[in-house]
Amino acid sequence: MAHLPSRRRLALAVPVVLSLTASLGFLPAAASAAPRAASTTEAAEAGALAYVVNTKTDRHTLASVKRAVVAHGGTVVAAYDKIGVLVVHSAAPDFGAKIRAVRGVQSAGATRTTPLKAAGTTDEGAVQVLSKEEAAKLAGKAAGGQEPLEADQWDLRAIGADKAAKINPGSRKVTVAVIDTGVDDTHPDLAPNFSASQSANCVGGVADTSPGAWRPYDPDEDYHGTHVAGEIAAARNGVGVAGVAPNVKVAGIKVSDPNDGLFYPENVVCAFVFAADHGVEITNNSYYVDPWLYNCMDDPDQRAIVDAVNRAQQYAQRKGILSVASAGNSNHDLDSDAIVDTSSPDDGTPVTRTIDPHECFDVPTQLPGVVTVSATGVDNIKSYYSSYGKGVVDVAAPGGDGRYQIPDTPSKNGRVLSTLPNNSYGFLQGTSMAAPHVAGVAALLKSEHPWAGPQALQALLKAQADNPGCPASYDQDGDGTQDATCEGGRRVNGFYGYGIVNALRAVK
Repeated sequence: MAHLPSRRRLALAVPVVLSLTASLGFLPAAASAAPRAASTTEAAEAGALAYVVNTKTDRHTLASVKRAVVAHGGTVVAAYDKIGVLVVHSAAPDFGAKIRAVRGVQSAGATRTTPLKAAGTTDEGAVQVLSKEEAAKLAGKAAGGQEPLEADQWDLRAIGADKAAKINPGSRKVTVAVIDTGVDDTHPDLAPNFSASQSANCVGGVADTSPGAWRPYDPDEDYHGTHVAGEIAAARNGVGVAGVAPNVKVAGIKVSDPNDGLFYPENVVCAFVFAADHGVEITNNSYYVDPWLYNCMDDPDQRAIVDAVNRAQQYAQRKGILSVASAGNSNHDLDSDAIVDTSSPDDGTPVTRTIDPHECFDVPTQLPGVVTVSATGVDNIKSYYSSYGKGVVDVAAPGGDGRYQIPDTPSKNGRVLSTLPNNSYGFLQGTSMAAPHVAGVAALLKSEHPWAGPQALQALLKAQADNPGCPASYDQDGDGTQDATCEGGRRVNGFYGYGIVNALRAVK
């Protein structure tokens, strides 16, 4: 077995990768990495920070604020006039304070704590790669009518997606955009359903739609978005795995920075607006906006981040998009009085802080109108890592639990199997994996109910979910201490919201 470097990834555990090529009759692996073209980030002057400046949307105010940006030492990199968000670079140490004092500016702040810099990577962990022989052995366990690796897709069976595909595999008129690390559209399981016209690279806050711009920078490290895309819409084509909605279209909008793999606010603003303007019906958001795990409204920089991303996702909602997001992997109660955050800011030196989750928000999952998703394992119990919270979590879905919930599958792997770049497959776990199951079910619901807007789709998601209720005990490690407390009843509770989504019920 080989081990490849892996950059820090939000909402992930270390994956197990299946390298499946000639043994399953796949096409030769394509070069899926997009070239590292110079971006606005790389071109920034030394010591500059990126900012979002949020204003009123009338023409006079926008013009006045843009002049003020220049006067105070800034450069407007992107202007989203329709939502009143400017992406700005400035090396002036007092730029934030000065621009917040300008008439018409409603909030403004730095989107990171360290200066913009040129591309590079930081290795933090390893990817375990299985041999072709091991992969082929797993593929040989598939039953008649299944995809070659479907025997290991316990998650599809858990929500009835295998049966749902026989009734309605999804409409070609529905597109799910994966806002993530990029999608390898050359993968044989993704190519049949990929929509290049609805894909882009939003790194730096400006959409690049040149051919292949949406692909991962480095396939060995930026595998996350390709995995998510396969969970949603891997085709039932006799190759590899199947997605929850194997006939809908999937797009890739890349937002992870090539320096550090982080998802900065200006990139995410660009992604929501691009999706809204290109006819997307659903977005999947398996990340939190960096550099803050929670953005506190009493901090001017963090408040501006919340404001900018919320304006963009609200714009997407108004254009008919339902956005689905992961709840996070910290096993935090998002409805508690206090949470200790030790990971922020993650672009520099983290500090320990105690925050109130009612005043400090995980973005985008805690924004209004976004579907918040917790993760479950094969036993339909909350995964040990999944964050939760009554009134915060909307629904739950399989995200995997390789520690306590091990399925009776050929590989005995409790994580989720899906596509990876360069014609490969691998296992991951996290609320990152739960959200695309919900996005896939939402795509099936949209296929069944094309008239349904975001609010109606969310209501349908909740109505078709199966709620197991709070467990009598949640002591997964058996040490006599409850590992998390579930509050609520059978109809709605903090672990599962309105319940675990059900693809079969969605199409009946």
